[in-house]
Amino acid sequence: MNTTVEVLKKRISVARREIPGDLVLKGAMVVNVFTGDIQDNDIAISEGVIAGVGPDYHGKDEVDIEGKWVVPGLIDGHIHIESSMLIPSRLAAALLPHGTTTIVSDPHEIANVMGIDGIHFMLEESRSIPFDIFFMASSCVPATHLETAGATLSASDLSGLKEEPRILGLAEVMNFPGVLMGNEQVLEKIALFKDEVVDGHCPSLKGYDLQAYLAAGIRSDHETVNRLEGLEKVQSGMMLMIRDGTTAKNLEELLPLVNTNNSRRFCFVSDDLHAEDILKRGHLNFTVKKAVKSGLDPVTAIRFVTLNPAEYFGLRDRGAVAPGFKADLVVLNALEKFEVASVYKDGRLVSDYGTLVNFPAEKGEMPLVGSKTFNIAPFTSDSFKIPHPGGKAKVIEIIPGQIVTRMIYKNVKSKDNWVAPDIESDILKLCVVERHNATGNIGLGLVRGFGLKHGAIASSVAHDSHNVIVVGVSDEAICRAVEVVRDMGGGLAAVSGDRKVVAEMPLEIAGLMSGQQLETVVKQLHAVKEAAASLGCSVEEPFMALSFLALPVIPEIKLSDRGLVDVNRFEIVSLFSSNRGPCNAS
Repeated sequence: MNTTVEVLKKRISVARREIPGDLVLKGAMVVNVFTGDIQDNDIAISEGVIAGVGPDYHGKDEVDIEGKWVVPGLIDGHIHIESSMLIPSRLAAALLPHGTTTIVSDPHEIANVMGIDGIHFMLEESRSIPFDIFFMASSCVPATHLETAGATLSASDLSGLKEEPRILGLAEVMNFPGVLMGNEQVLEKIALFKDEVVDGHCPSLKGYDLQAYLAAGIRSDHETVNRLEGLEKVQSGMMLMIRDGTTAKNLEELLPLVNTNNSRRFCFVSDDLHAEDILKRGHLNFTVKKAVKSGLDPVTAIRFVTLNPAEYFGLRDRGAVAPGFKADLVVLNALEKFEVASVYKDGRLVSDYGTLVNFPAEKGEMPLVGSKTFNIAPFTSDSFKIPHPGGKAKVIEIIPGQIVTRMIYKNVKSKDNWVAPDIESDILKLCVVERHNATGNIGLGLVRGFGLKHGAIASSVAHDSHNVIVVGVSDEAICRAVEVVRDMGGGLAAVSGDRKVVAEMPLEIAGLMSGQQLETVVKQLHAVKEAAASLGCSVEEPFMALSFLALPVIPEIKLSDRGLVDVNRFEIVSLFSSNRGPCNAS
């Protein structure tokens, strides 16, 4: 007889109490995400699936959890694994103790470095672990024509991913101007996944442009930072993904939009979350607690990280504690405080009071994946000089707690007709060095908000093309910081004013991730952040903030290896207002 039929027969028999379940959680206070009720019941599990929820079930193994709540395993509907700086299996091990059992990731960071090979690496590295990692096919590689990436992915390149069961659809369509202008290459990718989920990325889009974007079949957005904008998007049928990550924190602004009638149109996501934050605060469990503390009903908050994302992505086998659903379960000591006691994945205990159980042994030595793509043309400190033609300069101003920036016009200091850093006004040099094809491109700009007093900090994590981005007080320190990142084959570096390396953190996997475990990565990250602070940096998450200054799809102004990008105009512009034409990238 078909083994699937045998499994179903057994499950039905367990549900009818004719035979014992493999495992029964006894006396649970089960949170019902369908009705909002909390019911005292047993949970019977057969072959990793919930067979029944009700009184008086018996199992081969029974665990008494009377007085504890049970909720479905948490689902993060939008997270970039690479931003944690952990490889997929290491991230899974870090998230499980916090109740997360499933994530949906867009691997476009590594895809922008390695193309399809990068996506295949993420798929293979995440197989055979007690944690489900689904992926979306990266839609924007490169993200725009305004930067140099390490790869280009066309619709034909992505078509091969449709046969992979863990690819759920098309990842965030960041090139919303391309959609609105009818760019055929963008539309071909959307058409390829027209029968699957197509995620959006459309900050500040509204009115007829929003209608046009949605008319293409795009169904979600995680870039909303304004309440009025969020209301229009929900009214237009979008799934609004409310972020609470390391840099982007939109929960307080958007939560008041939620009401009884529209609560199925929201979910919580982390988007970009550093390893340090995972260790310090947790994951979605932290966001649920934060939302409840802000006044959201606990069951509604739990629905935002279970049933809502499951239904949006068509993951019909999870997201609820109910018969026929995967036995991905979180046992809580306290509901409103979301205090995790234990976590079950496919009916097996995987975390017990923060300690991993039944998780695969340590992996062997990791290959230096993507190291060959780290290819920078020769440069010297003179490569970072900026001519001063007179007039006001366009300066990128950081907005604390956001990844959007402001364009401000400032008179900047000069010395011998070259731009000079202005420590007093906190206007420093920002540079992006192309690192994939040795083109020699160096984008030169100015930024306000880092607070550095001397030295420089640099990183090979620079969304989305991941060239080397550096901010510094002197050309010599900037040059040295880029050298350190290059010589590591990727990573983070802090260099003092006298060119000494204060701290460095290697990211040997594509210049984006480390093969080390969470605690080691956090220790290294803490060291480089402390080093940045010792140089005078006032930004709480300096390397995360730095990484987003190269992202030319987030308003208002950014810097790529090709020059200064006016995101609203979606074009390269001159650094000085007196200039006419593109900013020279060398």
